[in-house]
Amino acid sequence: MSTTERPRILVVGGGYVGLYAARRILKKMRYGEATVTVVDPRSYMTYQPFLPEAAAGSISPRHVVVPLRRVLPKAEVLTGRVSTIDQDRKVAVVQPLVGEAYELPFDYLVVALGAVSRTFPIPGLAENGIGMKGIEEAIGLRNHVLEQLDKADSTTDEEVRRKALTFVFVGGGFAGAETIGEVEDMARDAAKYYPNVSREDMRFVLVDAADKILPEVGPKLGQWGLEHLQKRGIEVYLNTSMNSCIDGHVVLKNGLEVDSNTIVWTAGVKPNPALARFGLPLGPRGHVDTEPTLQVKGTDYIWAAGDNAQVPDLAVGEGAWCPPNAQHALRQSKVLGDNVISGMRGFPQGEYKHANKGAVAGLGLHKGVAMIVFGKMKIKLKGRLAWYMHRGYHGMAMPTFNRKIRVLADWTLGMFLKREVVSLGAIENPREEFYEAASPVSAAAAARPAPAEAPAEQAEKAKAS
Repeated sequence: MSTTERPRILVVGGGYVGLYAARRILKKMRYGEATVTVVDPRSYMTYQPFLPEAAAGSISPRHVVVPLRRVLPKAEVLTGRVSTIDQDRKVAVVQPLVGEAYELPFDYLVVALGAVSRTFPIPGLAENGIGMKGIEEAIGLRNHVLEQLDKADSTTDEEVRRKALTFVFVGGGFAGAETIGEVEDMARDAAKYYPNVSREDMRFVLVDAADKILPEVGPKLGQWGLEHLQKRGIEVYLNTSMNSCIDGHVVLKNGLEVDSNTIVWTAGVKPNPALARFGLPLGPRGHVDTEPTLQVKGTDYIWAAGDNAQVPDLAVGEGAWCPPNAQHALRQSKVLGDNVISGMRGFPQGEYKHANKGAVAGLGLHKGVAMIVFGKMKIKLKGRLAWYMHRGYHGMAMPTFNRKIRVLADWTLGMFLKREVVSLGAIENPREEFYEAASPVSAAAAARPAPAEAPAEQAEKAKAS
């Protein structure tokens, strides 16, 4: 018996997997066969591989996100969070952005919550760290870095300058290496417009606990990427970690201490902690444990994929799991969507199997590394050609034709026009100036008469006149 007039397919999460799975289901579904409901606290999906370019100003932030309601016009999109799941009753509790929580019945469930930043209890990190998981953080980082250049250019205090022009990045994977490469590129360009700031005044520091960076592209390309960043004046410290960063005073495990206003944390991700409240079988690291069909183990009406799922990697062999990247998320979402339709109609489930096609990374304008896999052959590229491969792959993978064209337009304009170096940090508190002007204290101060002048001051004015 259905929980609604027609079966409801509840998709928890509107990220890469949630969006593509919902699109696939709607495409394969007969008219009126089921209701597809997508619940996410944001009304858009973020294409995370483009966050470093958005932080550097190479792509407009609005072109990195895809509005769910526009792309899923036949789905029910709810802006809120699923706080708990009652599997026995097949009911989810939805907490909207405003108002009381309510119960939402479902017949089939897709878990696509994705991942969040993996952090550690490091003193000062919560107060001073900047993440790179969302477009808001990318915009904030860009504005913040440019504001530091503004501060350094306008002060004569050497300590303030040094702290403003020191940028620390923790994490040497894709997110960390790409972000520091793009931001250093932007800061180098921006310094041309500051008479009192040069690239030599800036200090960029990359820290990683591993013995290499960019492990996804292999040791040789990772080493080339490391040497490339070092040639650009970026300090790289491997086999070390950050012990503390209280008040911007960064202390590394290797003994290095620096003062910095900018501490960017990109040291990996972990499954969304909300999964612990769903009553699903979880793996050792908190991922939802699934079959090769993407069905959650022990169920026949729940599927999971992407960063929050522990999916067997059949292309590698027994005991291997699919890594959390966009390449797998895209392909898993299609198989998941087909399996939801098959499960609803009582047909057999298909297994997910995908061989790695390689990896690409951009390290700034015209700089990158790429490893392309053709069968048993691996093609390794670096420099400008790898950068073209990076943009080509992600340009094709970007959801919707609308966003592909907009991103391509940004890239094309960037070939002829200089990068914008304007900081719009005030947009984070857009009402502050109006509030100060409209507050009762300000109004009272403006209406208060000026204090009476002392006789001596009146005599001085009389002489001057």
